[in-house]
Amino acid sequence: MEASDDPEEPPLPLPLTRFQISEEFGFLLPDPLTELPVPYGPWMDMARELPQLITSHRLRSRVQQMPQLSTQHLRGREELHLAHLVLSFITMGYVWQEGEEGTVQVLPRNLAVPFWEVSQALGLPPILSHADFVLANWRRKDPNGPLEIENLDTIITLPGGESLWGFILVTLLVEKAAVPGIKAITQALGAVVQGDEETLHRALQELAGAIEAMSKALRRMHDYVDPEVFYSVIRIFLSGWKDNPAMAHGLIYEGVSPEPMAFSGGSAAQSTVLHAFDELLGICHREDSAAFLRRMREYMPPAHRAFVEQIQGSVSLRQLVLSSGDARLRAAFNRCVLALVDFRSYHITIVTKYISAAAARAKARRAGPSAGAGPSAGKPPSALETKGTGGSHIFSFLKSIRDTTREGVISA
Repeated sequence: MEASDDPEEPPLPLPLTRFQISEEFGFLLPDPLTELPVPYGPWMDMARELPQLITSHRLRSRVQQMPQLSTQHLRGREELHLAHLVLSFITMGYVWQEGEEGTVQVLPRNLAVPFWEVSQALGLPPILSHADFVLANWRRKDPNGPLEIENLDTIITLPGGESLWGFILVTLLVEKAAVPGIKAITQALGAVVQGDEETLHRALQELAGAIEAMSKALRRMHDYVDPEVFYSVIRIFLSGWKDNPAMAHGLIYEGVSPEPMAFSGGSAAQSTVLHAFDELLGICHREDSAAFLRRMREYMPPAHRAFVEQIQGSVSLRQLVLSSGDARLRAAFNRCVLALVDFRSYHITIVTKYISAAAARAKARRAGPSAGAGPSAGKPPSALETKGTGGSHIFSFLKSIRDTTREGVISA
């Protein structure tokens, strides 16, 4: 049911379903499919064995023997999303099977062509993105059970075992915690249009509570994800072929284009949630950070990107709060901004633990006896020691967006 169908509420400028946003799940794909139609058995079989195929260095030879399947039997958004998820995971395994030193320059036609076609149909890039890794990669163990981590599993996985499972599902819980805040956006914008300060105050309180719940969900990363496994095993498979010295020339998608193409790896900056909150609260990031964030919007499902653009083009909530002079409204607005500052500060804490501290330990190990070959043997990527998997200079970027968020506070 769309929020605007409720007789108790005034009509909203942004009915969520128009932007493929679920009232219950937000930007998550509601109850994703876990099986493709029968003709796609070769993809599903390979996807189910990915961790073993990668760690035993057999994935590339398996892909080369795979039949080239037509994408014409895929019906509807759910089947396309599962196909994109499966093909993106196989692609990451194929490219990074041998670590940084053993990358490939060409993605074979039997993988590249269907991946490209499915990507075009969904308006997503032909690489693993947040939309695949988290939004479309979950299922309930008990279909009637709650959306809690004990009742959740991933559909497709990569090397990294329990830590990868935890990384994906804790990120999913952060997305789920955001849902009341996403609904609050539409309520707040409706209230601004109607000059209804009471409803606006309530919506801002709801938004602040959602951002605080997101921080609480993010803290669970420590319970489920081992920093060594994240840094040494998982991270390389999230890396792309843009702004990555290990693949400076990009990747040729055989049968698609003779020229190499460059795409960024998976990044939290591809999550629509914080883009939407920033636009609503009128947070302005510095040009280099803003340019990176704009580029990350190209990795979102087009309907979600359209939602962010719609908020961007809406009436200014910030202006209304400033001109109202209402201390209660200003306090509620500032609570949202400060909750966002806290979330971003906590993200920096997580990145410090899982990347910079883990990188320092990995460097110390590299200085010692040989650590073996390939990501499966725990040889961490050195090309990304100071960069995020999306290609940003991670600490300067995160600190910059945290600091510009803090500048969004409205002083008395």
